[in-house]
Amino acid sequence: MTSRRIFDLPSKKREIEAIEQESLAPDFYSDRVHSQRQMRQLSRLRDEVSAWEGLASRLDDLDELTQMVAEEPDERLSVEIAQEVAAAETELEKRRFTLLLNGEHDAKSAIVSIHAGNGGTDAQDWTATMERMYIRWAESHGYTVELLDETEGEEAGMKSVTFGVGGPYAYGYLRGEAGAHRLIRLSPFDAAHRRQTSFAKVEVMPDIGEDPIEIVVRPEDIEVDTFRSTGKGGQHLNKTDSAVRIHHKATGIVVTCQNERSQIQNRETAMRVLKSRLYELEIEEREREAARLKGVHVEADFGNQIRTVTIHPYTMVKDHRTGAEQGDTASYLNGEIDHFIEAELTARAGQAV
Repeated sequence: MTSRRIFDLPSKKREIEAIEQESLAPDFYSDRVHSQRQMRQLSRLRDEVSAWEGLASRLDDLDELTQMVAEEPDERLSVEIAQEVAAAETELEKRRFTLLLNGEHDAKSAIVSIHAGNGGTDAQDWTATMERMYIRWAESHGYTVELLDETEGEEAGMKSVTFGVGGPYAYGYLRGEAGAHRLIRLSPFDAAHRRQTSFAKVEVMPDIGEDPIEIVVRPEDIEVDTFRSTGKGGQHLNKTDSAVRIHHKATGIVVTCQNERSQIQNRETAMRVLKSRLYELEIEEREREAARLKGVHVEADFGNQIRTVTIHPYTMVKDHRTGAEQGDTASYLNGEIDHFIEAELTARAGQAV
């Protein structure tokens, strides 16, 4: 069957057996980091194998039904089979893209930060629009969304926002969204209603908060400040210094969290985001060094947008890396971004070959 050719069940089952056998060793749990990593991998492999075996069984049943209808025609059953085949093909295509998510941390949840760039109030409004777009995408795919921090704009929108997207492969799907996103439209904040170009920068990090990756943050490496929350959350937020700001002195990274009512909870969340950013920074440094050795110059500024959304003088969304585009900007801004995610995943897989 097609599903068996795409997904190598025997090799995955051998991996499961190897980890199960390893876990029986008396000293397996003496190395906490390794044992937790292996057990997470075991759980993931079991889920994948179960899903693919279920799909293969479903396709086998459809084969048998198709042969039966060919011998004894039944119009009603033929219609049902056609519907089931279409549904199975959709699921198969979805799982095929999951196979492209083979990076070290692709299976993890994600932490997404969006920062307003050039464009003033329009850029802050664009940042808030992108936040809604990604949240709608996440919720439509069954992911959970956790607001971690936000700084509102003076007139409208957001200066910056950070939120978690929880669920399997959230990071793998979203990591290709990292970069500068450009919006071209008639500004609703300009009295003359002139065309405005705005930028927002997206950062996507794997959520390593519950993962046994050792990111050491020493007390002497950070400065911790508390202040009164200014965001949404009711009167309680403004009565106590519950918000937390952590400054990592060596890198200059500053993380704030004011979403929780408790200062302790905000500090824990801020440390979780800081560790994820430090880990992502380490990965970026490795990639820059690899690019340098290859003679590739890498820039990370607002002049090198990865995608442009044009609403005036025409409507178009275009990804400058893959060439993927679509004319329906309304559905895109409503969270229907799979076309661009899949195009980036396919391009990434092609570059890795």
